[in-house]
Amino acid sequence: MNTPLAEHSLELFASCPKGLEILLARELSDIGAESVRETVAGVSFTGSLEVAYRSCLWSRLASRVLLRLGEIKSDTKDNLYQGVATFEWDEHLDSQSSFRVDFTGSTPDINHTKFGAQVVKDAIVDQLRNEHGWRPSVNAANPDLRINVHARGKTAFVSIDLSGQSLHQRGYRQESGEAPLKENLAAAILVRAGWPEMAKQGKPLMDPMCGAGTLLIEGAMMAADIAPGLLRARFGFDRWMGHVPKVWMTVLEEARERRQQGLAAMNSDIIGFEGLGSVTHRAKSNFERVGLAKRITLRQQELKDLEMDSAIEPGLVVCNPPYGERMGDEASLVYLYKHLGEKLKQSCPGWEAGIFTGTPNLVKSLGMGPKKSYSLFNGALPCKLFLYEIRSREAREAVSEKQERNQTETRSVTFISEGATMFANRLKKNLKQMSKWARKNNIECYRLYDADMPEYAVAVDVYRDWVHVQEYAAPKTINEEKAQERLMEALAVTPEVLSIPDENIVLKRRERQSGSNQYVRQAEQRQMMEVEEGGCRLLVNLHDYLDTGLFLDHRLMRMRLQKEAEGKRFLNLFCYTATATVHAAMGGAVTSTSVDLSNTYLGWGRKNLALNGLSERRHRMEREDCLKWLEKDTNEYDLIFMDPPTFSNSKKLEGVFDVQNDHFRLIELAVKRLSAGGILYFSNNFRKFKLDERVESEFVVEEITRQTIDRDFQRRKGIHRSWKIMQK
Repeated sequence: MNTPLAEHSLELFASCPKGLEILLARELSDIGAESVRETVAGVSFTGSLEVAYRSCLWSRLASRVLLRLGEIKSDTKDNLYQGVATFEWDEHLDSQSSFRVDFTGSTPDINHTKFGAQVVKDAIVDQLRNEHGWRPSVNAANPDLRINVHARGKTAFVSIDLSGQSLHQRGYRQESGEAPLKENLAAAILVRAGWPEMAKQGKPLMDPMCGAGTLLIEGAMMAADIAPGLLRARFGFDRWMGHVPKVWMTVLEEARERRQQGLAAMNSDIIGFEGLGSVTHRAKSNFERVGLAKRITLRQQELKDLEMDSAIEPGLVVCNPPYGERMGDEASLVYLYKHLGEKLKQSCPGWEAGIFTGTPNLVKSLGMGPKKSYSLFNGALPCKLFLYEIRSREAREAVSEKQERNQTETRSVTFISEGATMFANRLKKNLKQMSKWARKNNIECYRLYDADMPEYAVAVDVYRDWVHVQEYAAPKTINEEKAQERLMEALAVTPEVLSIPDENIVLKRRERQSGSNQYVRQAEQRQMMEVEEGGCRLLVNLHDYLDTGLFLDHRLMRMRLQKEAEGKRFLNLFCYTATATVHAAMGGAVTSTSVDLSNTYLGWGRKNLALNGLSERRHRMEREDCLKWLEKDTNEYDLIFMDPPTFSNSKKLEGVFDVQNDHFRLIELAVKRLSAGGILYFSNNFRKFKLDERVESEFVVEEITRQTIDRDFQRRKGIHRSWKIMQK
């Protein structure tokens, strides 16, 4: 180079996650950057080589710092190649250097970044070989120099990456949790929450669910004036030909001195809580690597045991609670956030709080109104940071008795929508009516709410002191985010209205079923609960499968079978967990046969029989395709119940079962097995079902649907249809 870069004003660019641009611009200005200008996911600026070094070492928010070499045409592949070849690459690489090209964006000719990188690499190698007779090597994993080319249509920016690895990789975190928070995002959360100013005042920082401790470490580094890049083994400029070690060492030594002075002056308490021992071990290892093990207090403690020493003055609570996507996560997370809010109000009055989440609807369960919120990104996932002022004890005591009473009555819906309040009121109304009816009729399990309000498309079923919530698949016309928000609100108000513990709520998603999906295991908790119906003891499982083992809408049908079964031979086809068999047997059936394809549900049925003291010698369980079984069975029955699925393509079947296409053959074969005067009860829940005309022409048929739908299912039409069928 003709003149040292240290004397030049350089064109620089710092990239960052979207949403951090304004914060990064302020930070770079404080570092000494000039002509600072925000762009999408980054900030362009000018400064000396010293400013570039300081940006790499001190930026808590940037992902990369790039030295802009220039802008070239990229409208064609050839123009891109020729433009790259105009730079003097021997000023950046020598014959012993290795490099890699990071190509981002696209051009009219180039849609694949690997191909773009190949064109740039060829231009560099060809130029050096043609002009100097040597070529550098390519090393994608650990290059001496990274060259960055960002194409934006017909133009491209060519840069030297001064960072090397992304700047968020500080060097202290070799292990992390299941969903690690990037260090620069953690720093941004703290900046947005006002921590730098609080740290200067010596206020404390606390994370009640700290995981591997990233937020605590970033907060402690700010409080102790520790440069985030001090632990890094290398930067991208280390082996760059333009590197000026003397300038770098000046910047580095200053940072080391500031660290020493900052640690001596630091007087903020940094406190973390984490429930899992394996995670606390990772956090402690991270603290030790950054040299802050004696400055951060870490306690292995569950959220439920959170308690702050009242002698510690209020400061900042910052937290990144989990936001899972597995089935049922919404229920547990709603109540986790609710519990978090309760613990913060109880243990941290007067504190500021920052809650960062990828599921913003969950924060409504905290029971606190945010004063501000900011949109941020965790990788590609859009997230939000909510800031709160946790009301002090004095402020809470200032609330009038009437206000407190009103808040107690509606505390779940204080910070949620008017619609959620209406949902809560509907649930209360239904509970008042249905609970009286259920007690009068000795019913322990019943449907309390069935999408009564279409916007809140859930079914709420009571199983003694447990509640099973099913979310119906929303129509395509419904905004997915809005549907998720309403689900969260429904989950938030349900335990309060029903006066049950949060952990007694189980959520399931009920999609449109095909095949044997309803039989697919959703979890594996194997928690069986005994319930009673009509003097029968039955086992239900609220957790492991989409259905619970007891079809509540068939209650009246089971009671009918129980009344009519005395002295009769009973056949239960598609028996599921054999609850209808138990009712028939308890009603006095002399024998019963129950047929199903699923070993799981036949085993469940055997448990139901045994629970009621019923012997398998008189009550047989058969694993078989019901259609095939009817074709070969020669026994005679006085009472048959058949409730086939709408559709099945189970691997255990030959072909596919479709109730609309196959029901006539099933009914025909079943009626042949009836004794003189015997009865077949046929039912199914296919909403578009039409009974084959041949059934009514060949047999005595009476539709009894209205007689088999109990009060709790009368709000929702089409839950099932039922017929009584006999021989002519």
